[in-house]
Amino acid sequence: MDASLRPSQVNKTNHSPAVAQEIVSLVVDSADLMNGAREIRIRHGISLYRLRVTASDKLILTK
Repeated sequence: MDASLRPSQVNKTNHSPAVAQEIVSLVVDSADLMNGAREIRIRHGISLYRLRVTASDKLILTK
């Protein structure tokens, strides 16, 4: 894995202040995620989302 893409610790938090929990952020390049497509479907739990690249090269996520 490229060092620039390693998850980095962003914050430590939890429901209880006595217990710390790591929250990690991962950077993914949109070109890698889209893999040449203009639209992909993302399943999150039981929901299905649509991520698409617009004509002005912006990303739109809809349910």
